[in-house]
Amino acid sequence: MRDLVFVAFLAALFGMGLRRPFLLVCAYVYVDIVSPQRLTYLLLNSVPISMIAAALALGGWLLADDKHNARVAPRQALILLLLFYCWTTTSVADFPIEAQEKWGWVWKALAFAAFLPLTLRTRLRIETLLLFMILSASSIIIIGGIKTLASGGGYGTLNLMVDNNSGLYEGSTISTVAIAIIPLILWFMKYGTVFPPDRELRAFCVALIGACLLIPIGTSTRTGLVCIGLLAILSLRTVKRRALYLGSLLTLAVIAVPFLPSAFTDRMNTIKTYKADESASTRLAVWQWTMDYAKEHPFGGGFEAYRQNRIRYDLDTSGGGAGAGGNRGNGVEVDKARAYHSAYFEMLGEQGYPGLVLWLTINLIGLVRMEMLRRRYGDPEGDFAWAGSLAGALQSAHLVYLLGAAFIAIAFQPFVYMLIGAQIGLDTYLGRRAAAASFRPMRAPRLRFA
Repeated sequence: MRDLVFVAFLAALFGMGLRRPFLLVCAYVYVDIVSPQRLTYLLLNSVPISMIAAALALGGWLLADDKHNARVAPRQALILLLLFYCWTTTSVADFPIEAQEKWGWVWKALAFAAFLPLTLRTRLRIETLLLFMILSASSIIIIGGIKTLASGGGYGTLNLMVDNNSGLYEGSTISTVAIAIIPLILWFMKYGTVFPPDRELRAFCVALIGACLLIPIGTSTRTGLVCIGLLAILSLRTVKRRALYLGSLLTLAVIAVPFLPSAFTDRMNTIKTYKADESASTRLAVWQWTMDYAKEHPFGGGFEAYRQNRIRYDLDTSGGGAGAGGNRGNGVEVDKARAYHSAYFEMLGEQGYPGLVLWLTINLIGLVRMEMLRRRYGDPEGDFAWAGSLAGALQSAHLVYLLGAAFIAIAFQPFVYMLIGAQIGLDTYLGRRAAAASFRPMRAPRLRFA
């Protein structure tokens, strides 16, 4: 029965896309984020639904969409350059078979991010894209929030509809994304036009924000906790009464502590005793190995290069932290083929210094451009107040991602590249509007006759 529901929904979405080609782009966004083929038992498992959605999105744009004034922004060119560079490193990867498997989805994420801004010609399309992104992620977040309220969750035990621990169904990744989209949800509560910001919409948005905050608790991820802290700091830019805001946050935190599940509080306590935590200790060792590897291989080892690492790390169990196993003292542990657990070291190990510089440039340009738009259209009474506020929300979401990426290997997470595509789309849209407003056609000189 569930298979039939997914098939019917996708068929309806594709059908509407035949009349409105941009909906085919949104259909690909839904398929890429939710991965309905993982949620069905039979009907979609053997169908390349993602490739079909991508082909329909590109075909709809080529055949039926308006391409007037379409232009490629500098960041789109950089994304294409990163795509070409990743293809080059994949062809000479240390682990060619494993590298090809990761390349199979990375190139689609990068190619779609470069293509996406070409379709974002209007404010309505930018809003629709962000709505599909938020609601698609919310289909996972709401389920996780409900299960957290029901059972309390736990690290590695909260089932987010599928057992496959990849994509947005991985605990730390969904925690980062859940906190990152909160500024966008707040923006829709004030400036949204697809759904007018009435009482019902605000109630839904408040409930959704609550579910987003529950995800780090249900997954017991330390990454989610630090992302919440950063978002609280970033919110100081927009609140009017900062003292009241900080006091309210502190009060809510104190009230919430007794209701937090023990699995969450025990996991968060390992932040103070990271030397006794095996996960934290192996990350530090892998990061050191990656820096040493990059010195000998400055152009990286291609995707999945971490499989060759051999690490030794000290585990201090005298404090009785996580991973101590009840024993006290120090010990040397040996491990191999440990993942990077950081997007920054993922890029350094797999793509080397050139790939890391390209990736950082793409992200930093986005932060700078959104800050410029936030200030340029910061007048709350102006006609483009919505644009300045949206630029600030996109920047906050991006900063939360960059912080979370320090502890998760999500350098090529498709959701984030869609976010970057939305940034480029907003930037180019406002650029076209500004150019049209400043254009003044020249008048032909009037001839005078005696």
